[in-house]
Amino acid sequence: MSGKFLVFEGVEGCGKTSQIQRTQEWLESLNISAIVTREPGGTELGLHLRQLLLEAESTSITNKTELLLYAADRSQHVDQIIKPALAEGKVVLCDRYTDSTIAYQGWGRGISLEMIEQLNLLATGGLQSNLTILLDIDPEISFNRIVAKRQLDRMEQADLAFHHRVRQGFLSLAEKFPERIVAIDANQNIDKVTADIQQLLISRR
Repeated sequence: MSGKFLVFEGVEGCGKTSQIQRTQEWLESLNISAIVTREPGGTELGLHLRQLLLEAESTSITNKTELLLYAADRSQHVDQIIKPALAEGKVVLCDRYTDSTIAYQGWGRGISLEMIEQLNLLATGGLQSNLTILLDIDPEISFNRIVAKRQLDRMEQADLAFHHRVRQGFLSLAEKFPERIVAIDANQNIDKVTADIQQLLISRR
């Protein structure tokens, strides 16, 4: 599994952070070198962009500006972190990537999908994940998880209808690209989700 690019996607509160950490620990137990990174915020520049994107007042960033900031974060991230790690033969576990932009800014915000595809191509140089794990969950369930834990960030503060559109965007992508994107039922308990992910990765080695 060396040199593989694995992405974890899903709506807010789907459990990506926990499952990425568990996946890294599992891979390391198999003597497979894996790094964890995220978008936005995988680089020093990205940390500043993440603060702008997620902590700014909701009305202070236009939809188009939001899209361009995510693209800038991704361009830096791919060149500085992802490509070098893959070249070293490491497994890259990434919290969000291009499908998030299609789901959130395309399906959620209503920005042209063609424009997003062009920006994604420019930012990534055509680099796609070897496998994207979509942790699928009803947004109403996932939001109960978030609210119980912490204050909501800018993206999480969008109304529930927005997050239902985002989920539909992810499911549409999984249907369109079944070889690359595999949906896992994230409504299950955390251990069952972990087991499903590990079984998927074993089948794709």
